[in-house]
Amino acid sequence: MSNFRRSRRPAPDRSVRHTPQAPTRAQLLTAGERIDAHRHDEHQIVYAGSGVLAVTTDAGTWFAPGTRAIWVPAGTVHAHRAHGRLDLHLIGLPADDNPLGLDTPTVLAVGPLMRELILAYTRSPEDTGPERGRLLAVLRDELRSSPQQPLRLPAPTDPRLVAVCAILRADPADPRTLAELGAAAGAGERTLSRLFRSDLGMTFPQWRTQARLYHALRLLADGVPVTTVAHRCGWSSPSAFIEVFRHAFGYTPGAHRHERGLPDALASGASAGRSSRS
Repeated sequence: MSNFRRSRRPAPDRSVRHTPQAPTRAQLLTAGERIDAHRHDEHQIVYAGSGVLAVTTDAGTWFAPGTRAIWVPAGTVHAHRAHGRLDLHLIGLPADDNPLGLDTPTVLAVGPLMRELILAYTRSPEDTGPERGRLLAVLRDELRSSPQQPLRLPAPTDPRLVAVCAILRADPADPRTLAELGAAAGAGERTLSRLFRSDLGMTFPQWRTQARLYHALRLLADGVPVTTVAHRCGWSSPSAFIEVFRHAFGYTPGAHRHERGLPDALASGASAGRSSRS
């Protein structure tokens, strides 16, 4: 899916908060808490030590559990949202320090060494000692070798695609075929199939799977049982859901919940919608 379209960068919107320096720090976000749209003049690595992180731009949403990080290039207008209790770690890098050579948001695999480097580097952001410089040098090396992951949900621009995608985002379990969804949106199956490839860089089944995986991560972060998640997201059985989840993330939904410290019961929505700043 390398033909995923680039994140657009229009002229700076003065209504969008501008923080020139991308912060380096660790912070906790409660379930549903948001960091509203903003931009930096520096690159940023965003990592969730627990919970599930979503980063949204005008081009779509990138989502990451704790085994993934998100690279946000300098100048990109983006917003964050926490699903479940989010242990957020942010690392800013100067605009001329781009070890990945990437100019679009990208999800990266995070192995045990890279995870410990991120945690250590964000633990004392005010430290300017030589050890900190060595940490950053090793982190850069890890970034260069970190596999990129296709964990993104592109946002459509064509009105016909917008209508179809809105239906599936509202109800990922909707079983209708593309032809049936097209009839509801006033577009033909062939036209929609072509638009999915040209506008979103993926096929309709691929986009629907991404939408279901993103919704599944959100539900798991809220403590919804695996069987219920499978049903709400449209999989034919829990075993089918587990297989797709394992293929995407490398472990089962149960292991994901255990390793990420996610709740076993439905989380309270009392804090949903709260905003923070970064």
